[in-house]
Amino acid sequence: MWALMPRVRFYNGFEVPLVGLGTYLTRGEEGVKSIKQAIDIGYRHIDTAYRYGNEREVGRAVNEKISEGFITREDLFVTTKLWNSFHAPEHVAEAFHRSLNNLKMDYVDLYLMHMPMGLAFRGFQEQDLITYDSTGKVAFSEVDFCDTWRAMEELVRGGKVRSIGVSNFNCEQLSLLLSVASIKPVTNQVECNPGFTQKPLIQFCQRHDITVTAFSPMGRADRSDSSCRVTADVLQHPKVAAIGAKYGKTPGQIVLRYLIDIGTIPIPKPSNRAEMVQNIDVFDFALTTDEIALMDRFEGGKRAVPLKYYSHHRYYPFKCGEI
Repeated sequence: MWALMPRVRFYNGFEVPLVGLGTYLTRGEEGVKSIKQAIDIGYRHIDTAYRYGNEREVGRAVNEKISEGFITREDLFVTTKLWNSFHAPEHVAEAFHRSLNNLKMDYVDLYLMHMPMGLAFRGFQEQDLITYDSTGKVAFSEVDFCDTWRAMEELVRGGKVRSIGVSNFNCEQLSLLLSVASIKPVTNQVECNPGFTQKPLIQFCQRHDITVTAFSPMGRADRSDSSCRVTADVLQHPKVAAIGAKYGKTPGQIVLRYLIDIGTIPIPKPSNRAEMVQNIDVFDFALTTDEIALMDRFEGGKRAVPLKYYSHHRYYPFKCGEI
């Protein structure tokens, strides 16, 4: 199946498989097994991050499948991310090389700035990644993300990173970055699902030849706040079920196809093998204009991942609507 998976071409010529494997909370031996199983099923686009604490698991799974002769490194597209406390330019290269060492790879396909907000630097250990000030709030740094970006551009020039991008940026922040960048971002990875479609941001990115990668395409199952279960109504809606019946697909597959059809690269996190299979079995159909319009009506303007604990940062991206 993987050989049939369409790819999206970045403006710089590199290509990314159209559906990826999200690995947030995928850790330990079970995480390694899960990632290897996904590769066996056909996933060739794997998304991780330093903050997830699972780069070693991703690297081990990938390298074991390479050692088996099942895949080559060139078959895969691997993304990881620069964490917020490493925004100071003097920390960027070391942070990246720590990720590269965790992954045990010679290069990464895509390196993202995880968020525009810088955090206070305390070190590279897991307990140092988020620290707090005397008032109990998250401790920030005032590093300008444009300075961080310039340091990331040097990683591309060094040959260990093929493409760089951002995550959780709004249009205003992207415009500022584009005004100073000598290497522009290939993608903006943001929350995107039928309850929060990001249409204006997608259109902005398309005008600037930047792809949009959709995290939390099904909402976030680890959130206890019921208002954050943004796709629950969609997955249970009889009209979505009817669309699925028409194509012989599940409601979850209809959601993923919708996200593809509105111009994103979804990276769902499957919870079991059946979902792994279903999530990449979405390339033999496309929704009609009327079906896309029906899915559009689920837009509710609520984020599953509002990042509220960063809301007092000057670069918090969600203050002024979704611009």
